Amino acid sequence: MEVRQRIATHAVQPGLAPLAAVRNVIAVGSGKGGVGKSTVAVNLALALARDGARVGILDADIYGPSVPTMLGLSGRPDSPDGKSIEPLRAHGVQAMSIGLLVEQDTPMIWRGPMATSALTQLLNDTRWDDLDYLFIDLPPGTGDIQLTLAQKIPVAGAIVVTTPQDVATLDARKAVRMFEKVNVPVLGLVENMALYTCSNCGHEDHVFGSGGAERLSADYGLPVLGSLPLDRRVREQGDAGSPVVVAAPESASARAFVSAARQAAVALARRPTVARPLSVSLL
Repeated sequence: MEVRQRIATHAVQPGLAPLAAVRNVIAVGSGKGGVGKSTVAVNLALALARDGARVGILDADIYGPSVPTMLGLSGRPDSPDGKSIEPLRAHGVQAMSIGLLVEQDTPMIWRGPMATSALTQLLNDTRWDDLDYLFIDLPPGTGDIQLTLAQKIPVAGAIVVTTPQDVATLDARKAVRMFEKVNVPVLGLVENMALYTCSNCGHEDHVFGSGGAERLSADYGLPVLGSLPLDRRVREQGDAGSPVVVAAPESASARAFVSAARQAAVALARRPTVARPLSVSLL
């Protein structure tokens, strides 16, 4: 028996239409930095790609792009017509980032409108190849880039990343409320760095506290898509350009990412669907 999957195109904000080459845009936000949002976004994308979906990731952190490093990408993207650009590919996903277009140590000293313009250009000028999911790794906060995403980019759903401690969940609450105010449905929460297990003795410790995501879930009626361990290998493998879902697919950390990605896909599948627009050739 042959089993095939069919991933539908889901509804986006009022007044916007889904992209021709992308069925579903999923925003990954956090409200604050330091919670491992980019690591989560990259590993969720890789997990769904491993499950057979066509997946891309757009690095929307114009000031501090990290996706190229995490995916082990280097070199400039090709531009077949001098207007559009080809996404680079790594580990089965398509990727684009401002970090691929400038030198690694070049600071982006841009005001807000320039950064938001760069984001929309990266999205619209990239020749995405028939994606089921495009993850957008948002910068921390609830500012210009997030507002542009809500007003101009058709988003099917958002994932909010937090860690268990109160200072992180406070900002995660702001991210949830922001998405609600701009009519982007929040698919659920991902709690990162939830539990540390000592590699020597096996002792388990909630280094950053516990219960933060559960309290947030209860207050806003959102599912906790996954609870991810605090694992040194996740950081090491991300820095090496081979994230844990690829480098150690049978590890507990990788299995946690895969489970969270599948839960996110299920949450999106419950959302209303729409007809997909006709593809437009960029040639």
